[in-house]
Amino acid sequence: MDALVEELLRDGTDPSSVLAECREGMRLVGERYEATDYYVSDLMMASTIFKKVIARLEPLTAGQAAATRGKVVAGTVKGDIHDIGKDLVVSTLRAAGYDVTDLGINVEPRAFVQTLEDTGASVLALSGLLTISFDPMKETVEAVEAAGLRPGVKIMLGGGPVTESVRVYAGADALGADPPAAVRLADGWTEAAR
Repeated sequence: MDALVEELLRDGTDPSSVLAECREGMRLVGERYEATDYYVSDLMMASTIFKKVIARLEPLTAGQAAATRGKVVAGTVKGDIHDIGKDLVVSTLRAAGYDVTDLGINVEPRAFVQTLEDTGASVLALSGLLTISFDPMKETVEAVEAAGLRPGVKIMLGGGPVTESVRVYAGADALGADPPAAVRLADGWTEAAR
C-alpha cells in the first residue's frame, strides 16, 4: 500500500483524492464485514493501512479545509485498557469523514466531559471489553448529564460484553455492535441534528 500511495503522489494525484479513495475502501470493507464476507482480522488490517495512509497524507493536506461529517469523542472507559475494538471504530469513523478525538484507554469521566466541551462534539463513543466497564460507562453518562451536555450529545456504547441491558443500565442512547454500526449511528444522529 505504501508503494501505491507513493506512486500516486509522484504521478501528481491530489492527496485529498487518495484519501477519498481510501475512505471508500474502508466503507467497502465495512460492508463486507457486515455481510460476513470479511472478518475482524480484515477490519484490523484495513484499519492499520488506513492509519498509515492518513499519517502519510496529513502533512500534505495541512491547511486545506477538510469537510467533516461531525465531531466524535471516543475512548475506553476508566478501568479498562483494551483498545483494539475502539481503534477499529475510530478508524472506521475517520474513514467515514468524522473528526474523531480519541482519548485512548482508561479514561476518567471528567476527561470525556472536558473533551466534549473543548471540541463541541455531538457524539460520544464509549468502549469497554471488561464487565467492570459497565459502572464507569454509567458514571461517564452521568458526568455528561451533570455537566449539562446531554441534550446535545448522543452516546453510544461498544465492546464485547456490552448488551442492550448494559446500554439501558448506563443510560446511553445506543449500542454500537461493530464499527459499521457505529458509523450508522453517528450518521443518523448528525443528520437528525442538521
